[in-house]
Amino acid sequence: MRVPSNTTTTTLVEHLSRLSSQQSLLQTRVATGQRIFLPGDDPAAVGRVVSYHMEQGQLTQFQRNAEVALGISEATYSALKEIKEVSDRAGELATLGAGAASTDSMAAYAAEVNQLIEQSVTLVNARLRTDFLFAGTAVDVQPFTVTRGTDGKITGVAYAGNTDRLEVPLAEGATLAPGSSGATNAGLGDFINQLVALRDALGGGDAAAVNGLRPSLEASEDLLVSSLSEHGSVQLRIEVSKARQQSRLDELERLISSEADADITATVVELSQATTAYEAALASSADILKMSLLDYLR
Repeated sequence: MRVPSNTTTTTLVEHLSRLSSQQSLLQTRVATGQRIFLPGDDPAAVGRVVSYHMEQGQLTQFQRNAEVALGISEATYSALKEIKEVSDRAGELATLGAGAASTDSMAAYAAEVNQLIEQSVTLVNARLRTDFLFAGTAVDVQPFTVTRGTDGKITGVAYAGNTDRLEVPLAEGATLAPGSSGATNAGLGDFINQLVALRDALGGGDAAAVNGLRPSLEASEDLLVSSLSEHGSVQLRIEVSKARQQSRLDELERLISSEADADITATVVELSQATTAYEAALASSADILKMSLLDYLR
């Protein structure tokens, strides 16, 4: 039997170090449930995981955009719905006023229409957080300015926003406009000015003028119905987009898990084998390294 040389000792230490490192790696995989910690662990899988994470980030941003768009559309829809209720009542008052038998009745209708005007101005200047809903893309500008007479009553409104629409990206190459259109915004101003004319006609007891305003009021109502329908479609499209993206996000999570997660059962078996190999190597190495010159002489 030969006395172990320095080379043998170095080889044994290196072998034990490799077995120890393998054992440590497997222990970490069992503890964390992950099989990849460094790019070198599986370069191809790491490349795929990075690609999946990039797609996840993009889809998550689209999801955030969808939430913002949905909030704008829902707030706009809510305001338009209230304006539609004002329009419905204004139409009723116009019908009543056109057939009123007394000026007192018409004056009472005029007083109610005046309240509808004030309510409408509040609605068309509605905000979502700090942004005006009906100003186009000029969200920091109050969209409708009012003119008042000496009696404090509104005598007219003017639109101060723009006709542009905010475009929100919902997917790669797909955008959506969640706000109201320029035509709707302009139509809201026309509607309020029609209410002003209706109030004045009722207040002046002019039944013919009241009757003459009814077609314009009906046209404004048609515009509101059309806009409400559009926003209903917009919200449906947003919900469909969110559901589709969530499905893809779930799939990406599964793909990342399949690449990066450790097979715990198989890893535990490997760890047991590595531990056994390490302990056996440690025992045999101890026996080899205990040999001395006296062992050789005997």
